[in-house]
Order: sequence, then C-alpha cells, then structure tokens
Amino acid sequence: MTWQCGRVRSGRTQLVGSAVALGTMLAMPFARRGGVVRRVLSAGVVTGMFTATTASSGRRWGSPRGVAAAGATAVLATAAEQLGTRTGRPFGRYDYTGALRPQVAGVPVLVPMAWFAMSVPARETAHAALGSRSTRTTRLLAGAATLTAWDLFLDPQMVGEGYWQWTRRGAYRGIPLSNYVGWFVTSLGVMAVLEVVLPPAEPAVDLVAEYAVMAAMETTGFAALFGDRLVAAIGGLGMLPVASLALARLVGQHE
Repeated sequence: MTWQCGRVRSGRTQLVGSAVALGTMLAMPFARRGGVVRRVLSAGVVTGMFTATTASSGRRWGSPRGVAAAGATAVLATAAEQLGTRTGRPFGRYDYTGALRPQVAGVPVLVPMAWFAMSVPARETAHAALGSRSTRTTRLLAGAATLTAWDLFLDPQMVGEGYWQWTRRGAYRGIPLSNYVGWFVTSLGVMAVLEVVLPPAEPAVDLVAEYAVMAAMETTGFAALFGDRLVAAIGGLGMLPVASLALARLVGQHE
C-alpha cells in the first residue's frame, strides 16, 4: 500500500511539473527578451521539466534510483560545465554572464538540472526509436545524439537571452560547432550513468512524450513566435524525426 501511495504521489508531482513547464514555455515568447520575467519563466521551464523527469524516474525505477540518477547527472554536468568555462574543453571557450542565479562552482544550478531533465527523455526516445536494435552501445550513441539535438534549440535561445556568451563567435547563431562535439561527449557520459542507475526495459511512454512535446513546441516556437526559421529548421531536423519514429514504434507495439 505504501508503494502504491508513493506511485500516486509521484504521478501527481509529474503532472504538476509538466504543467509548470508547459505553462511557462507558452508564456515565454510574450515576455521581454533578456528581461527579469524571461529569467523567471526560464527557471520555471527547467524546474518543471526536472520535477516531471525526476518523478517519472521515481515511479518507474524507484525513488532511490531516480534521485541517484538526478544527483549523478548533476555532478557530471556541473564538472563538465566548470571544465568548459575554465579551459574551453570540451565545448569551446564561453562564460556565464551571472544572469542566472544561484550558482555552484560558477555554474548556474539550472544548468545541471536541465541536463537531467532532458537526458532521461532523450535516452527513452532513442531506446524506443531503435526498437529491436536497442543495445547498450546503440543506446549510448543514439541517446547522446538525441540529447545533443535538443541543444540545437537551447544554446541559440540562451545565448540570445544573455545567459552565457562565447569568446569567439561561431557558425551557428554565434555558437561554435565545437559546442556540439562537447555536448555529444558529455552526453555519452550521462547516458553511461543512466545505463547503470536506470537500466532500460520497455521504453517509458510518458518520457518519450515529454521529448516529443519539447521537439514540437521548440520547432513551432522558433518558427512562429521567436521569428528564427533557421533554428526552427535545424533544431526540428535534429529532434522531430527521432521523436516521430519513437512514437510510431510505441504505437505499433500497442496495436
């Protein structure tokens, strides 16, 4: 009975987190770019996503594993981000502007939260899309690529908001391509952690849906509201095909 009550609470927490993330995402285009309201809304999006992913992970793998996965991912992401700001590796040289607070070791707390918030949905999406070809190796590679695809939206938006800046202007909306190499490498580490702490079974439909909704909203938002069709096209090409394939295979399994 206690276990069932815990699952019910986790389900409610997941719904609240998803509602907060969705509501703040919908409101963001109508707030002034770079302003205080946008910062509050950005925090709401990340916090909501983090809450939903953590709750979903707790329901599926148990709360201790869900919390452990969130903590391990946060430590790994913080270390990678701190290394990046100090040495320029593996992402390239960049600095946080101080707009996002609080910070730990010079890294905004929201950043490692965002890494975990999308890492599990990305892994589950890659797992579903791979179908019978889902093995440890293919999940590591496809999961890292699926998570990196999200940054095709994230970095242009966050740089545009003034949350971090690159020392040298890069080829993609001012972002150097080395950033995406760094994201892929770091994502491989994150996926390796998830393989151990959250061992995959049947793909989690709710987490795949979370990734797919993010892909659709980011593509629509950049195309119709932020007025950046280049980012909408490139980010959409990165996220939508794998999300669509994953959903199609999940639907096919249940027919």
